[in-house]
Amino acid sequence: MRVLGAAEAREVDAAAIETFGIPGLLLMEHAARAVADAVREWLAPRGRVVVVAGAGNNAGDGYAAARLLQVAAASVRIVSLVEQERLRGDAATNAGIWERLGGTTEDFSEQALDDVGPGDVVVDAIFGTGLRREPEGDFAAAIDAVNHARSRGARVVAVDLPSGLSADTGVPPGAVVQADCTVTFGTLKRGHVLQPGADLSGEVRVADISIPPDALLGIGPPVRLLDKAFVQGLVPRRSADSHKGNYGHCLVIAGSSGKSGAAALAVRGALVGGAGLVSVASRPEVIPQVLGHAMEAMGIALPGDGPLGLTDVDALLEAAQGKAAILAGPGIPRGEETGALVARLLAEAACPVVLDADALNAVAKATDCFLDANTEVVITPHPGEMARLAGIPTAAVQADRIGVAQRFARGHRCTVVLKGARTVIADPDGAVAICPTGNAGMATGGSGDVLGGLVAALLAQGLAAFAAARAGVYVHGLAGDRRAAARGEMGLVAGDILDGIAEVWATWKR
Repeated sequence: MRVLGAAEAREVDAAAIETFGIPGLLLMEHAARAVADAVREWLAPRGRVVVVAGAGNNAGDGYAAARLLQVAAASVRIVSLVEQERLRGDAATNAGIWERLGGTTEDFSEQALDDVGPGDVVVDAIFGTGLRREPEGDFAAAIDAVNHARSRGARVVAVDLPSGLSADTGVPPGAVVQADCTVTFGTLKRGHVLQPGADLSGEVRVADISIPPDALLGIGPPVRLLDKAFVQGLVPRRSADSHKGNYGHCLVIAGSSGKSGAAALAVRGALVGGAGLVSVASRPEVIPQVLGHAMEAMGIALPGDGPLGLTDVDALLEAAQGKAAILAGPGIPRGEETGALVARLLAEAACPVVLDADALNAVAKATDCFLDANTEVVITPHPGEMARLAGIPTAAVQADRIGVAQRFARGHRCTVVLKGARTVIADPDGAVAICPTGNAGMATGGSGDVLGGLVAALLAQGLAAFAAARAGVYVHGLAGDRRAAARGEMGLVAGDILDGIAEVWATWKR
């Protein structure tokens, strides 16, 4: 499903009205009906509805929903944050209808919701998608009042987006409504699917308000929320007459003294991910430890000891000959020349390369190497690694996950997998996918190593970089969800995700 930012949502609305001639008042009526339907589901038989209305079209949706509910014999009142004279356009029209029908409207005060409690529903129609700054004054106080009413047992239905939440980033700049249900219109917004917005939105319902699909044409580059049917289509079924040579040979450059587990998990991720063959390249003392956990793999000993550097170039390029994909980084020994080694690998490798962990840290100050790459490159940073690559604070990464990933992918011509809650995948052309699978139990050592191996395996089987990244992230998260359901989040370890991946393939008949 398409996921829009605030400016894109405005463009779509404008196209529906101006290009296709659909009156804005009709769109608002459809939106209000969807909100009223949701309110009825949450409202107790003797419950009351309080609509807290702001100043824009979001308020207009609230006034129209109040009318529909009152006509259906619900007890409804509106608490308004602005004088009715400040409303414009369709919002003013609906406010006028509400007044002529004798609807009850009162000015906001901090005590306006004190009598709201169990069985009642508060409709949050304060802000829509256009919020760009921290709510202040009565608007912030109204948000607090809505949340206090919820804490006393009332339910909150948000119109389009919980007030105070950024539609673009899912991060509130200040006070924000915690909704039980959010009714949004036409398409999801980014704030609904990125954390913490996903939690703040509660149950999200996407209402069809008669916006034509063609209104989205030319709005982009697209951001989409991944779903099972789409990802299943990315992963082909195996032919009955195939052999290991049909599924590619992965080279995993990983592991060091004390970090052989990272290499083993990455290798096993590639094996369970379906690669026909997997070889691990590491220092001689590491190879037996890795193969002890992955007997199906092969070992390539890199002569010498200590950090990987330019003296390892020839051995690694030789190891890369004939390979279908390379994963470099999990647990590698990093030194002053490791970045130069990674750059040479990117420049001379003849197959796609996945970079993770210390391979990314090694090139953090020389990211032009991505532009000089001879092949497709996928990078899988967590927020701290992304911050080092982009030269910005980690907080800035988390405040704009889509924007940071999208800009880096475009500027460096690589596919970015920005890990974390709701992992973001961005390709060099600007397209973005958001992954809804995964859980907090996957915040454990080795989880990323498994993901790197899985993505490399999908590349080795012929998927393009963006497809392999999207499929790998979704399946990895779904595997974690399956195993967490069986053993809880706190007890989840990276090895469990490997078992979960196999379960996903079995369910999908892959």
